[in-house]
Amino acid sequence: MELGINIRNWGPTATREFLTESAKIVDNSSLYALWFNDHIGFPPEIKNNVFGVPKEMGSIIDPLGLACYFASVTRRVRFGTGVLVLPYRPALLTNKLLTAIQILSDNRFLLGIGAGYLAEEFQALGVPIKKRGQITNETLALLNESSQNALIESNGQEFLLEPKLTKPPIYIGQNAEIAFERTIKYGDGWMPVSQTPEELKPKIETFQSMAVDAGRGPLEVVAMKTLPLENHSQASEMFEAYKDVGVSQLVHTQGYESVQQYAEVVNQVESLRT
Repeated sequence: MELGINIRNWGPTATREFLTESAKIVDNSSLYALWFNDHIGFPPEIKNNVFGVPKEMGSIIDPLGLACYFASVTRRVRFGTGVLVLPYRPALLTNKLLTAIQILSDNRFLLGIGAGYLAEEFQALGVPIKKRGQITNETLALLNESSQNALIESNGQEFLLEPKLTKPPIYIGQNAEIAFERTIKYGDGWMPVSQTPEELKPKIETFQSMAVDAGRGPLEVVAMKTLPLENHSQASEMFEAYKDVGVSQLVHTQGYESVQQYAEVVNQVESLRT
């Protein structure tokens, strides 16, 4: 099982200096991947904040722009979106941005995706929230198709998408089982968030069984969870438990106030292997 960590591309630590130094710390570590978020922005008040996202997350650096930057300041570590909201961006432009990131990073990008949920963002973008699932599937289909053949058709127009996309691994985020079917059809893995090993075990068994039946399994599982790093023994037990239930990559998520604190957390996460 690989280990990853988040980096906040939003809020007070989303500065050039913090992001550069922190990314280099992870690049020089043994951690496999670095993950960051996606939003466009928030209204002054979110009417239905179902996930309790902090207001500071509305002040966010675009994740695909950040990925281009990380391609230039890192050499080893993989990095990606947890998750990119696919309906927020036109499919062709998403393809072009991903292609640029893959070329500049030597194919180190990891594409976690979601359909989105925040009504105000959809409204501001003029994207019908009721079509988010359809748009997500259409974009995923285009990414898969264009990675096989640069000649595609869009809005009735034949079109060459060149350079051809080297498709990054695609991880479908969502805790509901609808993510299983989408992953099996379009993706390379499932990305659950904030679930315990006990909660994940039956879901992973169902997911992998469905994948095998469809001739696609087993597929990856990238789990995001805040680990109790202040208690090394407990965190190590959780690490082993996630590994035992079939998680491919465990991503520790938390906030930080300084580069020094971030470096300490990276060391703590690395120590879970010992």
